[in-house]
Amino acid sequence: MFEIDLSIVAYALMACALGGLLKGATGAGAPVIGVPVLAAMFDVQFAVAVFVTPNLLTNVWQGWHFRKSLMPLPFSILFAGGGALGAIVGTYLLAGLPSDILLIGMASVVLGYVGFRLLNADWVLPYTQAIKLAGPVGVLGGMLQGATGISAPASLTFLNALKLPRSTFIATISLFFAIMSTTQIERMAAVGLLTFDRFLLGLGATGAILAFMPIGSWLATKVSRDTFDKVILYLLVAISLKILIEVFFF
Repeated sequence: MFEIDLSIVAYALMACALGGLLKGATGAGAPVIGVPVLAAMFDVQFAVAVFVTPNLLTNVWQGWHFRKSLMPLPFSILFAGGGALGAIVGTYLLAGLPSDILLIGMASVVLGYVGFRLLNADWVLPYTQAIKLAGPVGVLGGMLQGATGISAPASLTFLNALKLPRSTFIATISLFFAIMSTTQIERMAAVGLLTFDRFLLGLGATGAILAFMPIGSWLATKVSRDTFDKVILYLLVAISLKILIEVFFF
């Protein structure tokens, strides 16, 4: 028999609920906020393991819903395939590196993402260049996802730079996460990071994300996209600084 600490369940659901708000409002990014919150309370391995199941299930559902808006097949295959390969490498980094190194890496990745968003909000990438970068960026995003649970600095900023319609953005990023999560789950189970307890927590997390996504969609209609994005970015900075302070001073 296995035992699950109810406080862990509560914290996991809270983190996933926050992630669901973000995903509902923007179409992507539940791990961007959920994983750092959970990692700040526990550790990176636990946070990534809990989020890998909802990452797969919610993106399969979302990807199917928007499947008719997917980017051209060559781009989608290169991007998602690169993510799947990168996630394998990242998972071994997650299993082998010390927790403090992973925490510092996660906080740095998040702060880098925030800085890029603030400094390059209007950057536009032509498709002719993007198709050449799809594979390498996919690999980088997969490695970040496997090692820290957050691929946003590579994957989301890359697609954002293409200035895609919302439905196309959601369809393409959902395929990327779904394919990437498949190899990530297999490798995490193989190296012992994805236990049955964490899988069950992940199923509960999936429910929390799906429950709060409509609320995020509703909130997005009440405040401007720019205001919502800034609130999320400030929150991510606060979480990252908390992680770094605890690593270096406690």
